[in-house]
Amino acid sequence: MKPEKVFEFFKQINAVPRPSKKEEKMMAYLKEVAEKYNLDYKEDDAGNVLISVPASPGCENKPGVILQGHMDMVCEKEKSLDFDFDTQPIQTYVEGDWMKAKGTTLGADDGIGVAMALALAIDPDVKHGPMECLFTKDEESGMTGAFGLKPGFLKGKYLINLDSEDEGEFFIGCAGGENTNASFVYDTLPLENGYIPISVEIDNLSGGHSGDEINKKRANAIKLLSRFLYLTWSKYDAKLITISGGKLHNAIPRFAEAVIAVPFEKKEQLRVDFNVFAAQVEDEYHVQEKNMRFSMTSYHDEAKDYIQPDVAWRLVSCLQSLHNGILEMNQDIDGLVETSSNLAAVKQEGQEIKVLVSQRSSSESGLDNISNTIAAAFKLAGANVVFSDRYPGWKPNPNTTILNVSVEAYKELFGKSPVVRAIHAGLECGLFSTKYPDVEMISFGPTLRDVHSPKERLLIPTVEMTWDLLVKVVEKLS
Repeated sequence: MKPEKVFEFFKQINAVPRPSKKEEKMMAYLKEVAEKYNLDYKEDDAGNVLISVPASPGCENKPGVILQGHMDMVCEKEKSLDFDFDTQPIQTYVEGDWMKAKGTTLGADDGIGVAMALALAIDPDVKHGPMECLFTKDEESGMTGAFGLKPGFLKGKYLINLDSEDEGEFFIGCAGGENTNASFVYDTLPLENGYIPISVEIDNLSGGHSGDEINKKRANAIKLLSRFLYLTWSKYDAKLITISGGKLHNAIPRFAEAVIAVPFEKKEQLRVDFNVFAAQVEDEYHVQEKNMRFSMTSYHDEAKDYIQPDVAWRLVSCLQSLHNGILEMNQDIDGLVETSSNLAAVKQEGQEIKVLVSQRSSSESGLDNISNTIAAAFKLAGANVVFSDRYPGWKPNPNTTILNVSVEAYKELFGKSPVVRAIHAGLECGLFSTKYPDVEMISFGPTLRDVHSPKERLLIPTVEMTWDLLVKVVEKLS
């Protein structure tokens, strides 16, 4: 596979465990690469690693270029797979033109961007000015590396973000975002005689990136589960024992499950209703969710206490009412989502049910509005609400040198014009632009699909195309 040096670095990177907030091994790997090739490096207080590459002879006075990617990866796996992201390497394989992983996320987001930066850093044949390779920490679960980046750490004039997922598209803007964290505190009651615990599961949905794929009409497992619970709650005098679903703020939930108890004599009718519900949902999502699974089984573990009824009902009603998906489309750029929300995760901890919702918007006021909308639903349901991890958007500027140079390079290489647009996902460029307002930025990368899910895959031929583009842009800037 070409370029060989890019794929060799990607192979090495995928052997290094690098979950968000656990990037220590990846940081050590980057430092080892720098030392091996006699390159200077430094680490800041936030854990970001910067490798400096001297300019090619004669280019010492040219403007500096920054190549940027993030160290961490989203760690999602098939529910049945026994895999430890903290210790095990990602197992990749090739199917046609695609590289995939065996039951887990591939890590090409953003391992392939990191691999390209490293390959360029050690390539003696590429002519370039002073170059810096910035590898940020914890992009996927809070952007704490980008948040902690301080003015003065970087010297370059141009920044190329290698964290995009569509070859042939240049990104010059992105959405901002924020998380809403709600908690329902409850007491428990002992399950009465005559009730039978039933396990309800919905899984094997497509999932995917909650920003870049929020417009693809994919089902949200938590929304489907709460929808069924809401439909049947009063009818069966149901009791909620456990509920969980989703995992990450930036991934559309692929699974959700609950254990409920109903009177023994009503369990068969409940199963009939569940089968009808499953058929209806399968019909609604027959294009996007061909492989979803619905399961209802008797709960054989020891019967548990159930959540006090008023809290359970307020939770179920709130999950039913929460907005999920697109709220507004952008008025200036056709096809760009302006504002959205993703009901990301539900989990129980002690005597508390925690719900995580992630909001995105290209507009600060739009972000405030959707965050307040979600918070209002929670507060009406009696939950405690806290906002967290807010990050700014990146305002598009179509009149920069780096964009003009990149477009020209793409035309020369491929005989056609790239698509220039903004993205609904969050990019670290939004934070970089607040700390380094004079740095011109662009984002591009090879084609990835179904990122943040075990179906993540990398279109191999686009890696070489992106590499050729990256080299040409760097040389033109020099």
